[in-house]
Amino acid sequence: MAEKEQQVHPQAPADKHPRSDEESASSLQSKELKRKKRIKYAVYIAAFAVFQTAVILVFALTVMRVKNPKVRIGRVTIETMESNNTGAAASFDLKFIAQVTVKNTNFGHYKFDNSTMTFLYDGVRVGEAIIPKARARARSTKKLDVTVEVNSRALTTTAGLDSEMSSNVLTLNSQAKLRGQVELMKVMKKKKSPEMNCTLTFNVSTRNLQELNCE
Repeated sequence: MAEKEQQVHPQAPADKHPRSDEESASSLQSKELKRKKRIKYAVYIAAFAVFQTAVILVFALTVMRVKNPKVRIGRVTIETMESNNTGAAASFDLKFIAQVTVKNTNFGHYKFDNSTMTFLYDGVRVGEAIIPKARARARSTKKLDVTVEVNSRALTTTAGLDSEMSSNVLTLNSQAKLRGQVELMKVMKKKKSPEMNCTLTFNVSTRNLQELNCE
């Protein structure tokens, strides 16, 4: 009796084990951690953007805001003073050193050119001096010593001078205008021309500066 051929079927692959509850929980936990990380990064990015905007705003309102420097006479040292207060012959001849101060409150330096400082008596020019070009550093005050000579030779009348000097007083007015520019971070340059207006009152009897007022 012929033997029946036995058919050999390939063995079916073993079924995969179903995922356990622990594996499912671990997968969910991993996804939750990734979600939290994304949220955290988004919060960091938003916070950085807000901080950067605030910094730019503060920078624009403070650093980039260019103010006019202030120029003043800070101190006067008298070298010589000659005066005559006898009637129509009233006169004066004065030499002194004026310390000119340029106060720069900006965050960039202020560079200015040579400027003329004039001295007036009763509206008449009686002397002048040159303020040399210089640079006032950021948020600092530049001090310059300027030699000044003034006299009454330009006056056409001395009636007012006689009246004033009879009280041993000599009042002069000083004016100047600087022309320069403030430079911020070597990129931004803005022209600024501060003006000076000072009144100097001398005591011709004691040969001292009695009062100094600047605007």
